[in-house]
Amino acid sequence: METFLIKAAQLILSLSILVFLHELGHFAFARIFKTRVDKFYLFFNPYISLLRCKKIDGKWQFKFFARNVPDMYRKKLDAFGNVVKDEKGKDVMEEISTTDLAQDDWRKHTDVTEWGIGWLPLGGYCKIAGMIDESMDTEAMKKPAQSWEFRSKPAWQRLFIMVGGVLVNFITALAIYSMILLVWGEEYLPLQNAKFGMQFTEVAVKNGFRNGDILLAINNKPVEESSEAIKKILVDGSQSVTVLREGKKTTFILPSNFTRQIIASSSKQFMTPRVPFVVEKTVNGSAAAKAGMQKGDSVVSVNGKAMFAIQDISVQLDSCKGKTVPIEFIRSGKRLSASLVVSESGKIGVALKTFAGNFVTKRISYGFFESIPAGINKGVETLTSYVKQLKFIFTKEGAKQIGGFGTIGSLFPDVWDWQNFWALTAFLSIILAFMNILPIPALDGGHTLFLLYEMVTGRKPSDKFLEYAQMVGLFLLFALLIYANGNDIFRLFK
Repeated sequence: METFLIKAAQLILSLSILVFLHELGHFAFARIFKTRVDKFYLFFNPYISLLRCKKIDGKWQFKFFARNVPDMYRKKLDAFGNVVKDEKGKDVMEEISTTDLAQDDWRKHTDVTEWGIGWLPLGGYCKIAGMIDESMDTEAMKKPAQSWEFRSKPAWQRLFIMVGGVLVNFITALAIYSMILLVWGEEYLPLQNAKFGMQFTEVAVKNGFRNGDILLAINNKPVEESSEAIKKILVDGSQSVTVLREGKKTTFILPSNFTRQIIASSSKQFMTPRVPFVVEKTVNGSAAAKAGMQKGDSVVSVNGKAMFAIQDISVQLDSCKGKTVPIEFIRSGKRLSASLVVSESGKIGVALKTFAGNFVTKRISYGFFESIPAGINKGVETLTSYVKQLKFIFTKEGAKQIGGFGTIGSLFPDVWDWQNFWALTAFLSIILAFMNILPIPALDGGHTLFLLYEMVTGRKPSDKFLEYAQMVGLFLLFALLIYANGNDIFRLFK
């Protein structure tokens, strides 16, 4: 439960920062071009808001756990008090005059933005006056256009307002990457320093890799770090792989569908460094402590099978839950043995020597002026790699891997780590920017597409067309949201 809460807290904080900045991008350009913004909300607020505030006559007014302000329309009544109907039998609505409202009614001050926090942490919104958006405020669009409305502004100004959120998200990602490099720098394990080689998934082994291989080159070009190798193999589709295997160079060709095989296997990482199972300390009262194991002991055999890597030993122990198994280990050059009971969770009660304690890593530090171009480069590379990966979504294997909030939350570590938090926030900011600029109605990209059409042809799409397009876009987005989160639920009970 604690792990779930830590992951959930990181996810909500990360998305809150990104959504707030995204909507702030729209808000900033709207105000630059003197366009009225009716509401700015973090999180959605159906029926009620956790916080609402508005600056009226120079003073901020706050309302907590308050019902949302009713809209400015009411049913029109005839002289006899009956509701007026139109030719289709629908109620006719009329705008409420501000003179009919009390002085403390916030609706009287329509020229001031209402700020708030909703109770549904799934996003946020910036409601710009005179724009057909997710609020579907069609009544307001029936009135004559006002100079301070979005629809009255020149197309080029509306374009900036629409792309403002995407622009801010992308700049945010670049700024975060630069900050990470400045504060923490970069540290990675050169593949040549993985002296025990790499551990590969079952699919990778079936296609030519062998546990213990050290990657040397991809398509005859040397590679230094695992992330670079993974990108070339899985994203770029490189097929020729050269490895050092048992002291000899070996080259083999991966099949063209290798990436799709990896995706179908649901493997989070198809290769990881092989790390020896070396005890850092034993847990008091554990099976390892009772067997006399000590710090520095290196396990070399479990249940009569020779093995030394954490990956292999973990699998073997997991298969021996609740059983007494013989274990052999090296201590000060001597081979010792012991029998111990494996717990029902597949553990023997030891803390292991850390990754950094087994290998020589490479660290790169950045000064302030060095971190900026390096952060920009990292952001552009991340965006490019993400765009290339989208082609797999349209495959059968890729479609099954689409996930919702559960999948995104699982990316965050089990413990709170600020470096990882900011790295994932930057990555999510890239995704948010790209997904929002897709030419889908209801997204910023859909609005942008219609604006570009208007700028090229000189003809503005009708409000009715934009209304229908918005409805179609919202339907598609809700369908995708249901599908993605449905996949998460299916995998949870699989």
